[in-house]
Amino acid sequence: MTIDQIREQFPILKETVYGKPLVYLDNGATTQKPLAVLEACDEVYRHKNANIHRGVHHLSNVCTELYEQARRKVARHINAARPEEVVFTRATTEAINLVAYAWGDTFINEGDEVVVTEMEHHSNIVPWQLLCKRRKAVLKVIGITDEGLLRDTDADLEGLITSRTKLVSVAHVSNVLGTVNDVRRLADKAHAVGAVMLVDAAQSFPHMRVDVQELGCDFLALSGHKAYGPLGAGALYGRYELLERMQPWQGGGEMIDKVSFDGTTFAEPPLKFEAGTPDYVAAIGLGAAVDFMHEVGMDYIEQHEQALIARTIEGLRAIGGVRLVGEAQRRSGVVSFLVGSVHPYDTGMILDKMGIAVRTGHHCAQPLVDRLGISGTVRASLGVYNTEDEVDALLNGVERVKKMFGVK
Repeated sequence: MTIDQIREQFPILKETVYGKPLVYLDNGATTQKPLAVLEACDEVYRHKNANIHRGVHHLSNVCTELYEQARRKVARHINAARPEEVVFTRATTEAINLVAYAWGDTFINEGDEVVVTEMEHHSNIVPWQLLCKRRKAVLKVIGITDEGLLRDTDADLEGLITSRTKLVSVAHVSNVLGTVNDVRRLADKAHAVGAVMLVDAAQSFPHMRVDVQELGCDFLALSGHKAYGPLGAGALYGRYELLERMQPWQGGGEMIDKVSFDGTTFAEPPLKFEAGTPDYVAAIGLGAAVDFMHEVGMDYIEQHEQALIARTIEGLRAIGGVRLVGEAQRRSGVVSFLVGSVHPYDTGMILDKMGIAVRTGHHCAQPLVDRLGISGTVRASLGVYNTEDEVDALLNGVERVKKMFGVK
């Protein structure tokens, strides 16, 4: 598809904001949804809706097959060994919490260590803090450089990944800096001491090929709504042998084998982690989003977005008084910046009046912005439907902010 054909798939892009064409550059928070996803969800609600797995009637069987088909699509997309390694969740946050409870409460003991990085989203910090508090374990942090790169040399990691380490949990791509981390290197380090590796793929899954075999991870968490899918659908990948050994983290219908007042036995993965009625319509929509990304082509998506990122960075650097936040050579998805001493909220509000949607603040990564000595950033995050003209509109908006505030 051409960029015009791609944009035709997204009705919301025809909207105006304050009388100006919408320039949507907040894809890191959530993406817009193509017609294929909207229609897939509408089709289920209109013509196929029935609770899954539990019925013998036609609609239930149809909906169950669509739900499991979506699981197979996600599994193929990330190169899981089998569909049963994909557990549907509401999003990345729930997937990480699932591991923290179902794996962590089983395998983490007093004095054990969990390792994260200084650039993590709160969703990849707080669950581990809660786990460490429950289990009397220790949370350790891999630092970053002033340029926004992980301090991941052998010397840096000495004393951080040790024989006491049980889990290393790292963002594939920073939601603030756009830094693409070498998670395979960290996975190898983790495995060398008998630890497991979790990858937060919320900001990589929509933008590049994500292959769990190549990454060498044991768990991977992703969100559908950041990848052109509906809200309420995400997934946890887990190696099957790990999922088998984990205890359920929620109890209810569907996740059981047999229930009696003397005790309960549980279903095999992934169902033992999907208690109650799941949002099967959202999961089916996620499957449609995966189909959409395949139709466009992940290589095209990555190349297109990389060209837009390069244009954004080059343009911002040419505007005096603008500070780029994050200088990684290998980056994806987002560009964060500041305009002189102008508060990010002020910049964001002015851009909004011009029809340009960006995100401002600490982006749920307070330890990162504290480390950089700032209160937050303006974040432009790009998607498959964004254009060079939209990047130029952002740059013109930044120029206007600079003039309004007298930034030199």
